[in-house]
Amino acid sequence: MLPLSNSIFKAYDIRGIIGKTLDAGIARQIGLAFGTAVRAKGEQVVVVGRDGRLSGPELTAALATGLQDAGVDVIDLGVVVTPMVYFATHVLGTQSGIMVTGSHNPPDYNGFKMVLAGEAIYGETIQQLYQAIVSGSTQSTVAAPTGSYRTHDIKDAYLQRILGDVKLARPMKIVVDCGNGVAGAFAGELYRALGCEVQELFCEVDGTFPNHHPDPAHPENLQDVIRALQTTDAEIGLAFDGDGDRLGVVTKDGQIIYPDRQLMLFAADVLTRNPGSEILYDVKCTRHLAPWIEQRGGKPLMWKTGHSLVKAKMRETGAPLGGEMSGHVFFKDRWYGFDDGLYAGVRLLELMSRESDPSAVLNALPQSNSTPELQLKLVEGENFALIAKLQQEARFPGADDIIKIDGLRVEYPDGFGLARSSNTTPVVVMRFEAESQQALERIQAEFKRVILAAKPDAILPF
Repeated sequence: MLPLSNSIFKAYDIRGIIGKTLDAGIARQIGLAFGTAVRAKGEQVVVVGRDGRLSGPELTAALATGLQDAGVDVIDLGVVVTPMVYFATHVLGTQSGIMVTGSHNPPDYNGFKMVLAGEAIYGETIQQLYQAIVSGSTQSTVAAPTGSYRTHDIKDAYLQRILGDVKLARPMKIVVDCGNGVAGAFAGELYRALGCEVQELFCEVDGTFPNHHPDPAHPENLQDVIRALQTTDAEIGLAFDGDGDRLGVVTKDGQIIYPDRQLMLFAADVLTRNPGSEILYDVKCTRHLAPWIEQRGGKPLMWKTGHSLVKAKMRETGAPLGGEMSGHVFFKDRWYGFDDGLYAGVRLLELMSRESDPSAVLNALPQSNSTPELQLKLVEGENFALIAKLQQEARFPGADDIIKIDGLRVEYPDGFGLARSSNTTPVVVMRFEAESQQALERIQAEFKRVILAAKPDAILPF
């Protein structure tokens, strides 16, 4: 059995490499610790599900054993998208759930996304699971395994709930690319039931991801969708990540509509039913979002990156909508407040089916010159130290505002630059946006200056 490493206990989930930092023994320990935490909250039942990764069955079985050893009843949903686990915690009379998923990581990764007593856990709560295992405080909670185990098929209830909520104004022809992730098991059926003609790309669930990586945040993973839109009469393309909680959107003419612009579309719609509400978005999003929300009577609220952090903030503020640049979109309006790529796709099609030319509407959403996510690769832990140093020491002459809620977001009259520490990998994530290429390069040069002052040997991605 592998030794337990604290490195797998990340900011908003647990994630490791199979055979190196994660195996069935560790999964069982995590189940025992989580089950103990569930019982401490007065709960008794946990739903579990898994994506299409090859290590999923073994990890899920071990996790379930650990949960049962803690005296918790397990409902196993089998192979599902992450949002189905979240959905099950709302409709099956249980408040807690664990999705066994490596999300968009390479095939040899796997991990656990967790909801404890109705809240997506993160930070300190995840560290407490590690401490509970290390201290052995979970070992003596129950003398003998007492939790029950049963399987449950949630698919029909999930699909019916969506189809009962959304109607298209007209049938649409779409391309759907699931990158061989688990969304492929459900996307075609969902969108056909909605009234779409669907061309499926890589919807066979295959944990080796043989075609391209299931991560729509990166343009290289959307090239197959772009080609399919060029060569067919489909109007719009949707792409999903490995566990189905993030959405990518491509227009007929091959333009990628990044999630911060998708959020504009959703915010305009949601604010018609929730006037004056706060709309949440993360620090990576475009500077066009705040004025867009304000012009439609909403209150823009920038927040930290991370699906668990956004969910917690939405809960605190009562916001009916939130979103992240990575593709997580959270609808509380007509839905449950969790991130769901399949559902976000449905809401997009609902709005686009009212338009004769969806691509024109999407392409007209405000945008500037911007970079995709750029990554400065570092060694484990160095990313946090570098950002802390920059927050203390870096100076940006000419900046309008320096926002430190999550790394450094430096606002200028004509653009912004962002550097923040990834909470899942040892990188500093950077993003730049400006009104001209010249301004973009100027802002990047400012960031290059302060980063090299703090770390002279940094190899920058721009």
